[in-house]
This record gives sequence, C-alpha cells and structure tokens, in this order.
Amino acid sequence: MRRDGAARRRTLAVAAGLTMILAAAGCTDPDPGPDAAPPPPPAAGSTPRSAPAKPACDARASLRPAGALPAPGKMPAGGYLAAIQKRGRLVLGTSQDSPLFSSRNAFTGRVEGFDIDMGRLIAAAIFGDPGKLQIKVIPHADRTAVLSGDEGEEGQPDAVDLVINTMTANCARWQEVDFSTVYLETGQKLLVAKDSAVDGLDDLAKQKVCAAVGSTSLQNLENAASDPVPVARNGWGECLVAFQQNEVAAISTDDTILAGLAAQDPFAKVVGERFTEEPYAVAVSKRHPDLTRFVNAVLEQSRRDGTWKTIYDRWLGALGPAPQPPAARYR
Repeated sequence: MRRDGAARRRTLAVAAGLTMILAAAGCTDPDPGPDAAPPPPPAAGSTPRSAPAKPACDARASLRPAGALPAPGKMPAGGYLAAIQKRGRLVLGTSQDSPLFSSRNAFTGRVEGFDIDMGRLIAAAIFGDPGKLQIKVIPHADRTAVLSGDEGEEGQPDAVDLVINTMTANCARWQEVDFSTVYLETGQKLLVAKDSAVDGLDDLAKQKVCAAVGSTSLQNLENAASDPVPVARNGWGECLVAFQQNEVAAISTDDTILAGLAAQDPFAKVVGERFTEEPYAVAVSKRHPDLTRFVNAVLEQSRRDGTWKTIYDRWLGALGPAPQPPAARYR
C-alpha cells in the first residue's frame, strides 16, 4: 500500500508540473474550482482583456431571392405579395422634388424619374402592368416611419408598400426597415454659384450649406470637420430656393441629385470630389421579407436583361455612359 501511495504521489507531482508548464505556455485554461481565490486585479497601466468585437454591419447586403420570379399575376398565396395583388396596385412612397429621380413634371403633372421607373419595374413584375403603381408623396424625414409601424399598428395596412426615394442604405436605418440590394451608387458633393471659388467642403467653414431634413447629407454636414453651418429644409426644392435667394452658400447632397438641381439653375455648378459613399436601395417593412426578396429578384433580372441600363440612360445619361449596375450582395 505504501508503494502504491508513493507512486500515486509521484504521478500527481508529474501531472502538476506538466500543468504548470502548459499554463506558462498559454495552452491551458484550468478551472480553479469554487474555493479558489479570485484572480488578482490587472496591473496598473495594463489593458484588460475585452470581449471580441461584433462584426460590422454590411449595409449593402440584403435578403437573397427565394428563387425564380413567379409569373405576373400569380403571386404566392398567403404572403404580402398576394395581398398587394388582391388590392390591385403597388403603393410607392417617394418625394416630388428630387429632379431626375422623383419630381413632378410641370407639363403632365406626373411624378417621374429614375426611382419611379424602379417602382414601375416592380409593379410590372407583380401585375404585368407597370401602370399599377400608386405614388404617395412623403416627406424625406418620414421615409422610414411610413414603413416601421409608426404610421399604423401591426396587422393594419401599411402607409406604403415600399419607399424608393434616393435613400441611402446604412446600418442605422437597417434597425428600422429592411433594404433591397443596392440599385445605384452615388456620393455627396456640392452645388455652388458658377462664379464661386469653392472647390470642396473645406472651403465652406462657417458658411451655410443646405440639405434636406432626414437625409444622410444633413448628418454628414453636421459631422464635417471643416465646420460648415448646416441648414435644414424639407426637400431639395426648398434648398434650391434658399440657394437662389442667397440664404445659403451651397447645397450638399448626392451628385446625381445635384445634377438635377443644376439643370434647373444656369447659374449653378456641381464641384468637388465625392466625400461620402451613398448606396441607394429600396426600403421595405421588416414585416414583409417576402417583398424584399421579390424586389431583389426583380433587380437581379434588370441587371441581366439590360433594363437597369435603359433606365440609367433615360434619366442619368447626361452624366456620361452608364456604369455597370451595382453587384448584388446577400446576407
């Protein structure tokens, strides 16, 4: 018995020594047991170990299409698409003062532009008729509210089915709504007077610069290191009026929108390099992932069959040859 006890003690000693060697090498994380003393506090000046950081949000990645598009007029039963089909129209939320994207034609009275054509494309995929699109004009500041439940209770009809309104998909907005894949990549620039020496945001310190309420453009101005004075207006039309009345030195938003504003004012020009990235996407209520997946399938088809390029050339062709449409990214 004494020999067995001695052998056991030698075995425990060897094991303890091996444990100490492995621990010193960082290869073990032994359980100290419930009676062990708490670990000592970190030494002064040392950095405590923190939990691994969560992966950053990918605002450009959306829900993957469920498969091939159903035939127009034959939406899957039981989902939101079937409810839209039964209603007989797709309701689009947008503005009426974003030239080239969604602005009211002074001669016809109709709201038209790149974003409207995107909506007509989706309506055609649901009904076989792009004309079955009802446009509901909404303020820029309400673009997520009309989808996130603030305009109605769960189970009640949404104020709109989707929003297409030069809307940047970003991580903050993803908390409120879902987005499609990106349908256009733009970036923020400046519109100034033709005789202005301003060439970028750094030249506008302490000067008034207009942007629409609820836009990422306004947020970017508020955060700019050059310290411009942001002036908020309810839409880009109001910003243009403020600019023409010399109430502001510049307007700042996405270059594609500024191109439309410049086309209305022969004494204005767009200057500078893009200082932000603004990926436009279709916004949809989080309650209707089937609609988001359907929209993504429509956008994917438009990239393949050339429809996207046709729409780009129609509305933005003056900016130059159509680029490749943004590639889809999925979650």
